[in-house]
Amino acid sequence: MEPLRETDPAYIGAHALLARLGAGGMGQVYLGRSPGGRLVAVKVVREEITGHPEALARFRREAHTVRAVRSAYTANLIDASLESAPFWLATEYVAGPTLGNAVGARGALPPQTCRRLGAALAEGLASVHAYGVTHRDLKPQNVILGVQGPQLIDFGIARGVGATALTQDGQAPGTPGYTAPEVLLGGETGAAADVFALGATLAYAATGRPPFGTGVAATVGYRAVHEPVDVAGVEPELAALIEACVAKDPAERPGLEQVIRRCAVRDALLDDPVYTALLALGEPVPLHEMRTQGPGYPYVPTQAGSAPVRTPRPAGRRATWAAAGTAVATALVLAAWQLLPLDGGGRGEARGADDSSSRSPSVAGQGPAGSSQPPATPAGGGAVPSSSKSGGKPPAPYIEDNRISHYFWKPSEDPVLASHGQGQCNLPAEQKPPGADMQTTAKVSGKSVTIEMRIKYAEMSPAKPDPYYVSVAVRSPHDTDPETGGPFPVDNKRVGFTSKPVDIYGKWNTGEFLTLTYPDDFAEHTQGRAHPAVPLANDPGDWTLVFYHVEDDPTKYTSINCSGFQVG
Repeated sequence: MEPLRETDPAYIGAHALLARLGAGGMGQVYLGRSPGGRLVAVKVVREEITGHPEALARFRREAHTVRAVRSAYTANLIDASLESAPFWLATEYVAGPTLGNAVGARGALPPQTCRRLGAALAEGLASVHAYGVTHRDLKPQNVILGVQGPQLIDFGIARGVGATALTQDGQAPGTPGYTAPEVLLGGETGAAADVFALGATLAYAATGRPPFGTGVAATVGYRAVHEPVDVAGVEPELAALIEACVAKDPAERPGLEQVIRRCAVRDALLDDPVYTALLALGEPVPLHEMRTQGPGYPYVPTQAGSAPVRTPRPAGRRATWAAAGTAVATALVLAAWQLLPLDGGGRGEARGADDSSSRSPSVAGQGPAGSSQPPATPAGGGAVPSSSKSGGKPPAPYIEDNRISHYFWKPSEDPVLASHGQGQCNLPAEQKPPGADMQTTAKVSGKSVTIEMRIKYAEMSPAKPDPYYVSVAVRSPHDTDPETGGPFPVDNKRVGFTSKPVDIYGKWNTGEFLTLTYPDDFAEHTQGRAHPAVPLANDPGDWTLVFYHVEDDPTKYTSINCSGFQVG
């Protein structure tokens, strides 16, 4: 971490810059402060490469992939400018040293610490793989040792299904010594390649030495393909696990769940005294600079989608450094991530949290984009009351897209039933709604679909049942490009575009259906912000509908029904 220079801007977008965190092949990374006071790592593309189409494609794909993965083991995207220079993205700032720096400073780690670290990294990789993303550049310098556990950073150059791999100078993606043999030999990269990198990373942690020695890239790569990993002096059981992970044949490597079992962890990583001692190796945060940076921020918003204004840095300015006590800080210097499907599915690049660079200023039926204002009342739904009849809390105004959805609807194999929109989902609902069965329909007409729902025979109840709030999630077959709205060639595992919760008994005693219209009554909600629903025509295929019972917290909702419809 270094003080800012005279040539550095005072602001990038709306983020006040506090210090230099480092530089990479793509550009400079700064420690920044968001308008609300949150620490962020801001990566800015170098001006001399802004005219290079391939470099910009890497950078945009990096941002899109960071949006796609929402994991406790990765940093979330906070903001980005991807349309015009200066190109930049801001991510969460995470405290802690890199594993590479920690081992370089303190030497090899004890076997039990390596096992705990290995189990945590395997769990982190499994979390990322659940989104259909492979890391492709796991190594000691790309692991941050944080207070909550290790964080995965600096994912490799991205490639989607059917796309051309983006590499530098024709080299295989990844880092020599940590890149799997099948990748070096030009084969496909899957989850097993990350297992290889995990084994090589553990070998470095356990020995303090590069797992396949040193030398030029070609020499180290040759050893990774043809020679055994260096585990001299490592405890036999740990050495055996490392050797299994770096097996030359990817089919012979253990899965991540098996790696976790073999690590046999029985206590928390933070209970490990060696790991906690390593946390103190980070650099101090410039606290004084954070306290005194500017009288507010002179950020001038421009038209939607245009680049934010950068305010020049005042002359004579210097960063002032203060000790941070026991706190440590190391930035997440995000480079590019690799996007590959796992087992023919998974998540791909998708719109993410808090990216205002490509949003429309408002969403039909949803209130202003970026606000948590509930949408206009859908047809037939009735307003959400301030409290339920029983005096309970009102429902959340929306549900948060904060989880992976495993529901997928497919049309019936019977052509006659399929022609009438009949089909089924792959999983049962988590909860049965009160009363009789739930009845739903979906009718596609032109550019919209009408969604109806009701509880059968509710009108036969002598008194209106207590309110039961339901939000409908509409999900396209494929994940979508946040810039174009077009589909990526990977399965969509987001919760999807959701409606405002409505009382399923809103038309009690009439027997009528509650009615919603897609896309008008729907938006995607991430971290309290609403983003517009994509048009049906953008992604023909089998769309999934999931009906959720909503509580008073946007993150608390349970599936009660699943159906779907065909587009195109």
